[in-house]
Amino acid sequence: MILLDTHVLVWLASDPGKLSKRAADSIRQASHQGGLAIAAITLWEISWLATHRRVQIGGTVESFVEKISSRTTILPVTVRIATLANQFTASYSRDPCDRLIGATALSESIALITKDKNIRQSGELQTIW
Repeated sequence: MILLDTHVLVWLASDPGKLSKRAADSIRQASHQGGLAIAAITLWEISWLATHRRVQIGGTVESFVEKISSRTTILPVTVRIATLANQFTASYSRDPCDRLIGATALSESIALITKDKNIRQSGELQTIW
């Protein structure tokens, strides 16, 4: 199983050409083997992006979020994830959503697919891009 960052999930659904070859290959392999997962906070981020017209959708925000997340396992925020999210160093992204997503990957011992340079360069979790 691998964890998809929010932008990766959006690109996978709307513009897969934005994914790196390594990310696309990893997604393809995981979808046939262990599966794709997203952090629960990703649902909120997708909804925010759609509500504020940062992504183009057809239909309602709710139907868009349901459709885009339907092929993933949604991993809930746990006490461990909430705690881990507050333990990243300053080199990691300060965005609370990024911290919860990263903590989800750490807690589940899975790689995070992300283009986010700060997250990848922090070295605090396994990333794929």
